[in-house]
Amino acid sequence: MTSISTRIVAVTAALATAVVVSSCTKTEDHSQHDHDHATTSSTVAPHNADDIMFAQMMIPHHEQAVALAALAPQHTTNPALLTLATTISAEQQPEIQAMKALLLQWEADPNGMPDHGGHGMQGMVDDATMTKLGTVNGPAFDTLWLQSMIGHHQGAIDMANTEIAKGQSADMISMAKSMVSAQQAEINQMKQMLGG
Repeated sequence: MTSISTRIVAVTAALATAVVVSSCTKTEDHSQHDHDHATTSSTVAPHNADDIMFAQMMIPHHEQAVALAALAPQHTTNPALLTLATTISAEQQPEIQAMKALLLQWEADPNGMPDHGGHGMQGMVDDATMTKLGTVNGPAFDTLWLQSMIGHHQGAIDMANTEIAKGQSADMISMAKSMVSAQQAEINQMKQMLGG
């Protein structure tokens, strides 16, 4: 998974460099400059509106998972849960950066989530639960956190499966497949931790 994110970031960095180099190249022949600009633009990999919507919605979805993971050290001493929280954060933070990079490459707003206030996204943890997670400790925290993260992961898997079915970007579809694989394994682990 990390290798996919790393590759996407590397490709995006290379493209950004190519665009900067191209735009810095001065030429007297304006028609040649226009041709160069068109060639640079055409290097953007194929993508569609579903890819853009998936990334714009998955970024805040992942950001909430990272926020949930960040609560764990303050509220539990359960080593398995702490390890899982660290893993989730380490997986999802690079994916956030990779999705933002792709959106910039596609000239789409990386902060341009459709205006649903988070409620249209599957699996998002509601404000009341987020508040409660900040007030409980120990086993009570563990149970609520695991239940919340299972639902959150299931929502992400549903969104990723839609991207796999409808998206066009090879990089985004590959990332979505990695999300499904990693998050399903984590759901299985969390259900075992809950005891069922």
